[in-house]
Amino acid sequence: MSEIKGSINWFPGHMRKALNEVGDNLKYVDVVFETVDARIPISSRNPELDKLVAKKPRIVVLNKADLADEKVTNDWLAYYKSQDIPAIAIDASHKKGLDKLRAMAVDLCKDVLAKAEAKGRMGRPVRAMVVGVPNSGKSTLINGLCNRKIAVTGDMPGVTRDFKWARTDGQLELMDMPGVLWPRLGTPRNQLVLTLTGAVKTEVVDVVEVAFSGMKLLEELYPDELYARYKLAPEDDEEYIYDDYERFEAAARNMGCILSGGRINDERFAKLFLDDFRSIRIGRISLERPEVKA
Repeated sequence: MSEIKGSINWFPGHMRKALNEVGDNLKYVDVVFETVDARIPISSRNPELDKLVAKKPRIVVLNKADLADEKVTNDWLAYYKSQDIPAIAIDASHKKGLDKLRAMAVDLCKDVLAKAEAKGRMGRPVRAMVVGVPNSGKSTLINGLCNRKIAVTGDMPGVTRDFKWARTDGQLELMDMPGVLWPRLGTPRNQLVLTLTGAVKTEVVDVVEVAFSGMKLLEELYPDELYARYKLAPEDDEEYIYDDYERFEAAARNMGCILSGGRINDERFAKLFLDDFRSIRIGRISLERPEVKA
């Protein structure tokens, strides 16, 4: 199985503080929106968050669904439904699925709203805490629900600053929490997929090793798309390259990542590969499937 050798332990002090803040502030909200990356719904669910918010109503928000394999995402939704876990697939960047999310939240909190109405608090908003690992699209979700830029967003993980309240145009009030990873990022495969999707900074890993392992993983899951992108012969072709690293170098050569003297610029290709993956030039790819979870 494709994986990163060694172990990544990227857990800045501000992330421990953020976890503590999640627990402290749960009493102020009615429901939790747990954003996960639709491409990696297992690895992008923080087990510590899972324990913290277990007693609150929760909706698993499969964000970045536009980057994931649609069939696999539908399989995930069916899986969550079988487990009685409210879940929805959205594309927050293009505001797709947000109306359905609002409706789900209101329905999930209807008893709370009814009690508030009985006490004369008409039109009380549903208060939702938005949590998730870095780069799962929390800030983009909040901005989409508010129809304006509220939270700090960016491509680099961990850029959200401190929690804040934001009122949406609908019946929602949102509490944004900083993105948090956990001290030990699961198995080497968990670490690999988190790095591929951008939840772990590439600055703290060997980018060539990540790209090499990532390419092997995509060969397992989406070989046709991978070989087409990098002009490689498939396994049933007589020109197929059997050595893993030679195949990696061939892909780099085909993409023009060559130094003087014909040497392969593997670092340049590694960065290109990660960019290709994250911008779906290889295709819409899901790295985890619900049967693995089960």
